[in-house]
Amino acid sequence: MEQRISFITLVVDDVEASRAFYVDRLGWHEELHVEGEVLMLRVGDKLMLSLWDRAHAEAELGPMKADGVAPITLAHNVASESEVDAVIAEARAAGATLVSEPVRRSWGGYTGYIADPDGYRWEVAYNPGPIGESVLP
Repeated sequence: MEQRISFITLVVDDVEASRAFYVDRLGWHEELHVEGEVLMLRVGDKLMLSLWDRAHAEAELGPMKADGVAPITLAHNVASESEVDAVIAEARAAGATLVSEPVRRSWGGYTGYIADPDGYRWEVAYNPGPIGESVLP
C-alpha cells in the first residue's frame, strides 16, 4: 500500500450547514454536492475533504460515537504569524467558533484553533521549520 491519503471524511450532522460554512462563507469550491448526503471539497492535488451526513455514514459504517469532541484536528498552515491572525478572523466572520486565540508555541510556531459547525477543530498555524514550509502552496 502506498503511503498517501486520498480522502479525509468527516461525519457531520447537517451537510447543508457545512456547505454554507465552507462554500458560501469561506469561499471554498465544491467538487461534488449531493444535497443532504455529502459534500466533497478538493483540498490538495490528490486530496479531498468529504463531509458526510451522519445517517448515511452510520448506515454504511455502523453507529459512531456522538458525544464530546472528535479526536482529530485539521491544520491550515500559512507563511506568517499575521496570516494566522487574518485566517482566524476570516473563519470567525464566516461563523467558526474560536477555540483558542493564536499564541506562540514552545516549538517556535504560532497557532490558534477554530471549530467548524460540527465542532471539528481546525488549527491555523505558522510553522517556521522545514516541515511547515514544505506544506505551503
